[in-house]
Amino acid sequence: MKLFQQLLVAPAALGLLSPLSASASEINLDAISNYSKDNLEIDSNSFKQKSLNNILVSGGEGLVESSDFNGGFSETTTASFGVDFLIGGVDGAANEAVTFDYAMGIGLETSFTGEDSLSATIDIGNATSEVGGTDGLNFDSTGDGLVLDGLTYTFPLGGATVMVGDNTDISAVYTGACAYSSFTDYMGNCGTGNSVGIGGNGVTAAASYAFDSGFSLAGGVSSTQTTDTGEVPGILTEEGTDSFGIEAAYTADSWGAALAYADDETNTYWGLNANYAFDFATLSAGYENEDSGAATADGFFVGLSFPEVGAGTFDIGMGTTGNFAEGAVETYIYEASYAYPVNDGMTITPGVYIREGGAAADETGVALKTTFSF
Repeated sequence: MKLFQQLLVAPAALGLLSPLSASASEINLDAISNYSKDNLEIDSNSFKQKSLNNILVSGGEGLVESSDFNGGFSETTTASFGVDFLIGGVDGAANEAVTFDYAMGIGLETSFTGEDSLSATIDIGNATSEVGGTDGLNFDSTGDGLVLDGLTYTFPLGGATVMVGDNTDISAVYTGACAYSSFTDYMGNCGTGNSVGIGGNGVTAAASYAFDSGFSLAGGVSSTQTTDTGEVPGILTEEGTDSFGIEAAYTADSWGAALAYADDETNTYWGLNANYAFDFATLSAGYENEDSGAATADGFFVGLSFPEVGAGTFDIGMGTTGNFAEGAVETYIYEASYAYPVNDGMTITPGVYIREGGAAADETGVALKTTFSF
């Protein structure tokens, strides 16, 4: 119960904000009101970078060539940012301390034709705690360094969408049918993370095609070009490691389903996830089968998403923590979370999860995640 005792101390941290309010009361508002437009004029041109056309070296007129560079992004380039703060702890874990983790993502995207897209994703994070690590919400852990999470070029080809790049997931072009917003990492892709949510282990090429009837087909291949000894075997060679995946999906007004097959040279996977929207909630479910050649294993997930609970959304679900062979002791996880949008760029999500079964002791995690998007 040490975890819950420490959580009681958390509100005291809000007291640290009191000096801010005290300082605010000492601000001379009368002095500030004395400023007028005659004293200070700022418009949009004040922040523009000066053109290089006017840069001259003393005594060297003409040494610097004329340039139209004005700094900033091109008109077709956008940048997006996301930050997650996580505070919480796990009762029953080896370390029950209340901890803080963060994760940040940077997305850069540009287009050259209006139909294509060149994008780069950069991750930053420091998650090493019980609740933020791989046994919990699985925040990115990059040692506070910037790590390229994906570099892709997407373009249309004969009615299909083609994606090529490095360090990106094959499933990035999949449709999927999981409508559940997971709190812990186990619930991602409705428990079909190896099939419908197949990743990528190197250079990746994938394509998708959407039919007018609601059906879609997608598939791709990903190759690791570097072996454990540092050699570079190349793409689709016997020395390298390749992953293959294919998905068929159907999306209707109130329901959807996706079936996928994946092969990573060690295991093969079949996965199915689906959703059905009732008037009050949306039901999502998933099932995955894994075959290693010597044995088979299965896992499942089921969850409910309530879109209008007060001003936010409520999700509750349960499933296995992975795929388990017949006769093995299964481990289950149960979770519930409530996402409350404070404004357009900030969402607060408190959540709780319980992991039980297996040889390890049961654990209960309590966490508060704050997400910023800008």
